[in-house]
Amino acid sequence: MANTYTQIYIHIVFTVKNSDSLIPKKHLVELYKYISGIIRERNTKLLSIGGIQDHIHIFIGMNPSISLSDLVRDIKAVSSGFINSNKWLRNKFNWQEGFGAFSYSRTHIDRLCKYIQNQEKHHAKTTFKEEYIRILKKFEVDYDEKYLFKWIE
Repeated sequence: MANTYTQIYIHIVFTVKNSDSLIPKKHLVELYKYISGIIRERNTKLLSIGGIQDHIHIFIGMNPSISLSDLVRDIKAVSSGFINSNKWLRNKFNWQEGFGAFSYSRTHIDRLCKYIQNQEKHHAKTTFKEEYIRILKKFEVDYDEKYLFKWIE
């Protein structure tokens, strides 16, 4: 797009279906590399990716020529196909419907990247549900509990 200049930083969060801890820890780095390729193919800049076995955080410099919903749909569809074709699990793998997306300013890039890279340490103290609700409240997002991700209690 000629004469189009943007600075759009988006933090995306989504979880495994039913918030199960299904992604094998030994495959997390491989999954992140694969998702990085999907993002790159959509002409979007990956700033950070991380998570644990039940959810993922992706921080991007958004390309305005693709909608956020289309990008997340592609990431989830293609990466679940990758997991299933590699037979990492006995049963079929799926991401849960929906996602969270939050905008950040340029001044927050370093802090958010560190946060995403330290997910394992962070989740030694807090659950994904607690983390996600905290993010929603921080951004003053109105939400209804019945429409949040399904959680394993």
